[in-house]
Amino acid sequence: MSRIIKFAKAGGPDVLEFIETQIPAPGPHEVRINVRAIGINRAESMWRNDKYVGPVKFPAGLGYEAAGIVDAVGDDVANFAVGDIVSTIPAFSFYQYYTYGEIVLVPDHAVVKHPATLSFVEAASVWMMFITAYGALIVDAQVKAGDFVIIPAASSSVGLAAIQIANHAAPPHRIDAHFGEEAAAARSRRSACRGHPGAGHGRPK
Repeated sequence: MSRIIKFAKAGGPDVLEFIETQIPAPGPHEVRINVRAIGINRAESMWRNDKYVGPVKFPAGLGYEAAGIVDAVGDDVANFAVGDIVSTIPAFSFYQYYTYGEIVLVPDHAVVKHPATLSFVEAASVWMMFITAYGALIVDAQVKAGDFVIIPAASSSVGLAAIQIANHAAPPHRIDAHFGEEAAAARSRRSACRGHPGAGHGRPK
């Protein structure tokens, strides 16, 4: 038996409950993970409050991001084996899968091996913000060298990811990064914008 987190009604964190359950063997194209860390993001908060893209079906699990060790693999899983250190990408439906639990099942297309340089906590915390920024800048906007990039709310997690992706994708370019507070601005500039004179608070010079 292992513990998972579910909720039977919409609301704040107090609606979350630990449930003792037996996690089944993974089915075809599924991976079972012994979870060492989970990420927490806005989508999960919206789901818990029944304000996400679809209505919640109670009782419900939640969680998009996790990192851990592969515990078992189902049929037709080719790229993972028991003992692999992995993390999950937010690429599945809350109606089918969740990551808030000691042991969880996830589809193999949403599992990646993470670099040894990342801790479990770090690996569980990066995917949502980076794929959000990547989709906007690389897939939709197709940022290229010389583009002028404006990033509002640059001290948010997605804002920080957007700065790094823009810097990496197609330098040299200029970034206009807007921060809500000077303290957050200073922190963000130090962590993500150092060496780029066009990045900072307000208009680039």
